Amino acid sequence: MYTRLSELAKGKNFPLTNGLLRMPRLVMKFGGTSVANVERIRNVARHVKREVEAGYDVAVVVSAMAGKTNELVGWVKEANSLYDAKEYDVVVASGEQVTSGLLAIALQEMGVNARSWQGWQIPIVTSDAHGTARIVEIDGSGILESFEKKKEVAVVSGFQGVHQETRRITTLGRGGSDTSAVALAAAIGAERCDIYTDVDGVYTTDPRIVPKAQRLDKVSYEEMLEMASLGAKVLQVRSVELAMMHRVPTYVRSSFDDPADPKLGTLICDEEDIMEQQVVTGIAYSRDEAQITLRNVADKPGVAASIFVPLADANINVDMIIQVVSDDTTTTDITFTVPSAEYERACAVLNAHKSEIEFRDLQGATDVVKVSAIGVGMRSHAGVAARAFKALADKGINIRAITTSEIKFSVLIDSAYTELAVRTLHSLYGLDKA
Repeated sequence: MYTRLSELAKGKNFPLTNGLLRMPRLVMKFGGTSVANVERIRNVARHVKREVEAGYDVAVVVSAMAGKTNELVGWVKEANSLYDAKEYDVVVASGEQVTSGLLAIALQEMGVNARSWQGWQIPIVTSDAHGTARIVEIDGSGILESFEKKKEVAVVSGFQGVHQETRRITTLGRGGSDTSAVALAAAIGAERCDIYTDVDGVYTTDPRIVPKAQRLDKVSYEEMLEMASLGAKVLQVRSVELAMMHRVPTYVRSSFDDPADPKLGTLICDEEDIMEQQVVTGIAYSRDEAQITLRNVADKPGVAASIFVPLADANINVDMIIQVVSDDTTTTDITFTVPSAEYERACAVLNAHKSEIEFRDLQGATDVVKVSAIGVGMRSHAGVAARAFKALADKGINIRAITTSEIKFSVLIDSAYTELAVRTLHSLYGLDKA
């Protein structure tokens, strides 16, 4: 029986199986650095064995070994730079298949009953957007049956699924194993989902920039979603969306902890499960930004649509938008940001529509960075952003653009000031203190 994502969490309501108390279920996910070689896979197996011995029915979701996906992508491009996306998915999905088989073998060697599962075997049914597919349905009955009848650890290849109509392998995009893990946790009614990475949790900012950055014990789903979308690389955005939608408690933990004595890491949970909230929880930054300014655009109805509809049709995401009307009110300047990788293509699209948009000049910059402050405490505190603007001004940092929402604000600045801005805001909101 297939389970739609809107129904996934219902399994949590059935603690009894054939009149017997159901074993608690746990999903563990391990990223590429955690399974980079056979020795590290054995270390992962020790983490899994610990949870099995603690009484859990365990499903493990694994990524490809570190660097393997890049190698596979390189082979595809070498074979044909204009490759078929369907065959691309066949090739790149093989990295996770290797890891799942190796981990199952390592667990068996340790005396743990285990078997590998590929996305199509479960199945994880997805859309047909090859390379960036989205999960539509999951059938967890096979894994649940293996828990009940065989006491078998399910080792699942992350990042992949199957399109039901064509029966073709699909992949979920970079970071898709996180999404696989959270969706599977919801599908089988898991108590929680543990995401194991090469860091021991979510920090107030990048410790490489701010040595005083603190590990957070808990972060709300909303805050983590903003952090993930604004540059924090700990979790994939879609996985956080699913965790929030289906209320899956999700831990970020380190696979390099001693399997016999691991740390708890950071819990991603409901806002009401956090006793004390800081006004600002974390500072994120993204170097993946480019700024485009259209000068002397005719100020008339429909001008914004003439700019942003062609960009949307080209699948180019636009973030910050600023419009400044001239003194004579007949023209306007419009500034916005796009991903840096899309800068050249965005400029080409705009120039192709120059006669419709009626702009005089197109100016751009790629040496910019977006710095953001995130915190649910902003909802109930005034002047949070104003303090940041003053602090940045005092450091001589010019702000090119600003965007705000209920729980975050972002500023676009020159990339040369990235570290200074992050450190300034981290100290301003008291995040240096344990």
